[in-house]
Amino acid sequence: MASSDIGIDLGTASVLVYVNGKGVVLKEPSVVAYDKDTNQIKAIGEEARLMLGRTPGNIVAVRPLRQGVISDYRITEKMLKYFIQKAVGKSFFGRRPRISVCVPSGATEVEKRAVEDATYQAGARDVYVIEEPVAAAIGAGIDISRACGNMIVDIGGGTTDVAIISLNGVVVSASIKVAGDDFDEAILKFMRRRHNLLVGERTAEDIKINIGTCYKRPENITMDIRGRNLVTGLPKTVTISSDETEEALREPTSQIVDTIHSVLEKTPPELAADIADRGIVLTGGGALLHGLEDLIEENTGITTMTAEEPLTAVAVGTGKYIQFLNEKKKE
Repeated sequence: MASSDIGIDLGTASVLVYVNGKGVVLKEPSVVAYDKDTNQIKAIGEEARLMLGRTPGNIVAVRPLRQGVISDYRITEKMLKYFIQKAVGKSFFGRRPRISVCVPSGATEVEKRAVEDATYQAGARDVYVIEEPVAAAIGAGIDISRACGNMIVDIGGGTTDVAIISLNGVVVSASIKVAGDDFDEAILKFMRRRHNLLVGERTAEDIKINIGTCYKRPENITMDIRGRNLVTGLPKTVTISSDETEEALREPTSQIVDTIHSVLEKTPPELAADIADRGIVLTGGGALLHGLEDLIEENTGITTMTAEEPLTAVAVGTGKYIQFLNEKKKE
């Protein structure tokens, strides 16, 4: 296996690049800031994220991927090129790398093609498109080549993928466009409805990370939030508690639980028995939401655990996929 093999987790919220032998070398937000008058890109990644909601009229900070799918092709291609060069240096273009990229399990052929084309344009020699739950399973350290069922729930920024994997493939899967971003959105709406307070995306994310929960915490913790009062139009500070976030997040989290249910209902009985034994594995940034394991466990009666490194599992699995393919060819 060549050292120039790269795995890219092309996420709605962030892009992770895994280089064989080095691990995850880059993790940056999938945000691009460009000047819409001249069409020139001003910043990519973390630098562009800091501009979200803070730019003058002619500069816009956009996320070129919406719900795990390319919504702006030209910008995605430029962003990919930038991240690949940043991760492996410009020297590698002499021997172009083999790149595997992951897509949500519900992606259509057209969407997969767009990802593939953008990756070739960014300088790949070969491109492998891998389904997200398969990548997540490999990254979580599950041996997917055996004939036994594993259930993976990968909660990213834009999509949640639920899949039963056995013998290197997806047996049953469902992908819903409800994930980490929707948790933020739910908190935004709640603040507006309950407290007449207008807050931005980044503040909502801070609330989610610091006190957000979808299962009652043993102790109710609070946090002070600054925003704009919708009645007076002036800045205002409000104290919000973790119990309130549980109420705010009830709808998106119950949609995820319902999807897990529906996948379990379609699972062949033999594999369902395996899952009852082995449990459900959560990956993706959304898996870090407090109380999610408890909520799923309570609703399905199946032990639920989060992968060791939920944020990087998909990137690592995507990177190891080429190696995995090579071993499969040898068999």
